[in-house]
Amino acid sequence: MMLSCREASRLISAAMDRKLSRYERVSLSLHLLICRNCRHFEGQMLTLRAGIRAGRER
Repeated sequence: MMLSCREASRLISAAMDRKLSRYERVSLSLHLLICRNCRHFEGQMLTLRAGIRAGRER
């Protein structure tokens, strides 16, 4: 069953805090292949995370 965008965004967020299961990673990867909006959200989350890390290092 394909993930909804809501489920995908939850997994994208969860991946910032923990290692996803194999099933979660595969499901998310398949969703990201077809959903441009979720790919964009993932990019924003990665950018935000990098900015927070850079701020902590100062």
